[in-house]
Amino acid sequence: MGPGRARGAYPDPMSRIEDLARFAAVDGGYDDLWAWSVRDLDAFWATAAAHLGFELPGPALAEERMPGAVWFPQARVNYAAAVLDGRPDDEVAVVGATEDPAATHELTWGELRRRTASLAAHLRDLGVGEGDRVVGFLPNTPDTIVALLASASLGAVWSVCGMDYAASAARARFEQLDPVVLVHATSYVHGGKVRDRSDVVAELAGALPTLRATLDVGGPAWAEALAADVPFAPVSVPFAHPLWVLFSSGTTGKPKGIVHGHGGALLEQAKVAAYHFDLGPGERLFWYTTPSWMMWNFVVGALLTGASVVAYDGSPAHPAPDALWELSARLGVTANGMSPGYVAACQKAGVGPRGHDLSRLRRVGISGSTFPATSHEALQDELGPDVQICSISGGTDVVSAFVGPAPTLPVWPGELSRPCLGVALDAFDESGAPVRGEVGELVVTRPMPSMPLHFWGDDDGARYHDAYFDTYPGVWRHGDWITITDHGSVVIHGRSDATLNRNGVRMGSGDIYEPVEALPEVREALVIGMEEPGGGYWMPLFVVLAEGVELDEALDARIREAVRSHASPRHVPDVVIQAPGIPHTRTGKKLEVPVKKVLAGQDLGGAYDPGSVDDPELIDWYRTVGRSRRTR
Repeated sequence: MGPGRARGAYPDPMSRIEDLARFAAVDGGYDDLWAWSVRDLDAFWATAAAHLGFELPGPALAEERMPGAVWFPQARVNYAAAVLDGRPDDEVAVVGATEDPAATHELTWGELRRRTASLAAHLRDLGVGEGDRVVGFLPNTPDTIVALLASASLGAVWSVCGMDYAASAARARFEQLDPVVLVHATSYVHGGKVRDRSDVVAELAGALPTLRATLDVGGPAWAEALAADVPFAPVSVPFAHPLWVLFSSGTTGKPKGIVHGHGGALLEQAKVAAYHFDLGPGERLFWYTTPSWMMWNFVVGALLTGASVVAYDGSPAHPAPDALWELSARLGVTANGMSPGYVAACQKAGVGPRGHDLSRLRRVGISGSTFPATSHEALQDELGPDVQICSISGGTDVVSAFVGPAPTLPVWPGELSRPCLGVALDAFDESGAPVRGEVGELVVTRPMPSMPLHFWGDDDGARYHDAYFDTYPGVWRHGDWITITDHGSVVIHGRSDATLNRNGVRMGSGDIYEPVEALPEVREALVIGMEEPGGGYWMPLFVVLAEGVELDEALDARIREAVRSHASPRHVPDVVIQAPGIPHTRTGKKLEVPVKKVLAGQDLGGAYDPGSVDDPELIDWYRTVGRSRRTR
């Protein structure tokens, strides 16, 4: 099946998005519902809130402006209460899983509520109150979810780093917040090994002078903190009260602390989970993530629908490359999520969903980078026609999705089905005019409830404004190249801040990665566009090859031909270079911009934290490549 053809729609009986349309009395299909949702934001969000079961007195959108929209000013909410209130005590809420199947354990809604109430009481005894910061250095376990919910229930502000972060990277984030409590583990599991991080914890605790207490989730104090049987008593806070701080990657500057509010986060996350992934009671979501990535927050947000979730501490490829598929089968998940890289690695290893009992699986989410059409088609053939592949694209910035699936929509390989409900998405050219069928900037022209309240420490709002609103005044520019197709889907081409602009033609890096990384000899690729003195332009393609493979003339020619035939002759790189590795952020994104800077000889300086990179030594390798080219 070619990339221009769509798989059939997936009309679940009485899907939640269809029920919303009936509730709102909107006739027609998804496009009619979306058009109403962005035309009348006040009515849509008031209706969606009511349909989702949230009591939010109006108006929904009291003041429309970007930045600074005012949502539900009369409402008082609490994220933890929205998760826990009214849930059946004896049904499973969270499944904790590791690489050892025997260590799997379950928390019912009743136990999750009790532990959250007990920890909240303990934090309150430590003096934690509204606006105080509680931070976590933790793996992806049920305890981490309890810590977030307990913090949120008090009106405190939560922030967390996964345990693969170096001490310098965690400190660069947490020291901005002046936290009063650090919740931590001392180890995590990955690749069959227990990774001891007690030295990092000690360094981190010593670097945060505002701490009143530390809590080790593996120690007796934690067990005591969870042991009390006290009422769950969440405080009501304004809709825009800060809930958590998520941080940008920190690879090109000081990590930005992105602050979201209770109300905006709960509305947006419930919307995506319920309407776009059709999650609710009886469903179970497992998405491979770490607490450092916004997808962890997205997983927790699925609890807002009454669905259960899986918290997995471990490697996606241990003890075998198809570990995530095995886990999905064993735990009976109805929706799982993974990266395009994981899907490609499974396909190259000759493993995947086939052979696992995935009879309960209805949706497979894809996020983190562009998903090649060839990988999509191969995965769909393995899954069969009854499982929908749900590619989504959003960001830490809004802790939600801009574009994604819906149960009633078709899916085109290599494309994302539609803009999400309530997201006034468009593609703009350089002059700010909408474009169709050609590459443009991803923009959002009207507010979303989960747009940041502000950046932490950005008292005058200058960093916030410059991050999103300096190109098109009053319009959110996200920093992605997209194409809105003639059938309404969206194609993501890559980051616009890493633009390939050869002879005045803008190109997305994703259009090059797809054919190159589909070759069995290539594990991963990185393309960079370099403006050079005298008007020159150099576009190298770095490739990491499969074990035992070396770059020779024949493979070089195959790579070039793959790019030429899949994309265009202008996409063909100037040179193909075998590299020892591709550097990533801790959440798996390729470091296109930092690599471009070091190739050009720019000093990343104090703004760059090696602890934010999965393999900092690779940066020095690329710096050497750049130096060699400049001295020829």
